[in-house]
Order: sequence, then structure tokens, then C-alpha cells
Amino acid sequence: MFDLSIFASPDAWITLITLTFLEVVLGIDNIVFITITTDRLPESKRSLGRHLGLAGAFVMRAAFLSVAAWLTHLSAPLFTVDLGPYAHGFSVRDLILLAGGAYLVYKGIVEVRALLGLDELREHHETAGTGRTISMPQAIGVIMVMDLVFSIDSVITAVGLSDHLIVMVLAVMVAIILMMVFIDAISNFINQHVEMKILALTFIVAIGVLLVLDALGLHTDIEVFDMHIEKLMVYFAMAFAVVLEVIQMRYKANLARYQAELTASASGVGAGASCAPEAASGVGEPRDDRS
Repeated sequence: MFDLSIFASPDAWITLITLTFLEVVLGIDNIVFITITTDRLPESKRSLGRHLGLAGAFVMRAAFLSVAAWLTHLSAPLFTVDLGPYAHGFSVRDLILLAGGAYLVYKGIVEVRALLGLDELREHHETAGTGRTISMPQAIGVIMVMDLVFSIDSVITAVGLSDHLIVMVLAVMVAIILMMVFIDAISNFINQHVEMKILALTFIVAIGVLLVLDALGLHTDIEVFDMHIEKLMVYFAMAFAVVLEVIQMRYKANLARYQAELTASASGVGAGASCAPEAASGVGEPRDDRS
């Protein structure tokens, strides 16, 4: 079924490593979306939901890769919108990206508003700890639909870099396994730090805007590592914001530790000073030798 002899060539291994790296990079937005979605699951089911979501992403990508020839026809224009200065031929891919991008923008804005309004904390308190939860089928259904959106560019990139299905499938498989290993740690870190959660939500909105602009044909033709420069700029800005936030979190933690040490030191000095007068008050007192 697969010709494994291609791996005797260094080119196949270079392509595999490059594709794996690109699949991981292109999967970051998927991880963030899965984290936000599974956060609505009961806490005991969140890890399972994340891994099922990534498994669904692999199934979706593998299915697309198996019909890679058909997938290339998704870019063929179905109809053209001509508004004078703006003219663009819309394909099936564009329509899917447009719908998916609009949903991401809506989802991100709604979640940010809920976070700033403390909606989750209020509902968690008012409903005796149940909070605003969803069922596992609901979560997996939403994730699978968005996997469709996130998989299109990923698969098109893979098809553009390799002519061998086995290389593409292996790259996707390795990337998904790597993401499965780290998704719980990433998700827990995001959920435990509200600043990171806000960054993740704004990242979702930014990716949604990029998808909408891409669907409308409003992008440059400049590509780096087979990705539009606009997307790389968003990734760079997000990485810079995350690094800056981690530095601030480290500073706050060190400051809190230093203040705690000062408080403990001051308490120790105060306790020693209070004991000194008591010891001094016992000096020179007459002893009762009647015994």
C-alpha cells in the first residue's frame, strides 16, 4: 500500500521533519480552541475531551490526505463577487474558512466578555459548583466541526510539500502525538492563569480574523515556510506576548516571595523584642525562700 523505500532518501526525512514542524505550528490554534471548548466540560472529563479532540483532528486530516487530489478542487472558484475595486472568486475552501473564521471571532469575543463579566464565577456560585458546563458529545461535535476548518490549510500545506501520502500521514501522526503529550500541561497552564486565558482568547479572535480575510482574498502573496506572512506575524506577536506575560508572572512570584520573607523576618524580630522586656522584668526580683 505504501512505498517505504522512499525513506532511503534523505529528502524524505527532511520533508517529514519539516512537515511535522509545520503541522505542530499550524496546530497551535487548534490546541487553544480545544482548551477553551473543553474548559466547559466537568473537570474530570476535560483531559479525555482534549485527547478525543486531537484524535478527531488526526482522523480529519488523514481523511483529507487520502483524498488529496479531490481536496485541490476545493480551491476552484464556484462564483465570483465583483464590486469594482474588489473582485474575488469564492471556492468551497473560502466558504468554509469564512464560516469558521466568523465563528472563531464570535466565540472569542463571547468568551472574553464572559471572563471580564465574571460570568463563570457567578454561575459556579449560583448553581452550587456545576457552572456553565456542556456534555462530552457537544464538546466533541464542536471540536470536530472546527477541526474541519483548521485541517484545510494544514492538509493543503502538506500536499504542497510532499507527493507521498505516507510522508504526509506520518508527519500528521507525529505532530498529533506531540500535541497529545503536551496538551494537558498547556491547557492547565492556560486555565490556572487568567492572563494566559485572555491571551488565548484574543489569539482565537485574531486567527478568526485572519481566516475571514483569507476567505475574502484580502491577504498578501508573501509566504514564509508555506504560510502567509500575516499569519506568521500573528504567531510572532502571540509568542512575544506570552513571553512577556511569563516574565511578569515570574516577577510577581519573586516579589510575593520576597515580601513574605520580609514579613516573616519582621515577625521574628518583633517576637524577640517582646520577649526581652519579660526577661528583664525578672532580673532583681526577690526570691521566695520560705520553702
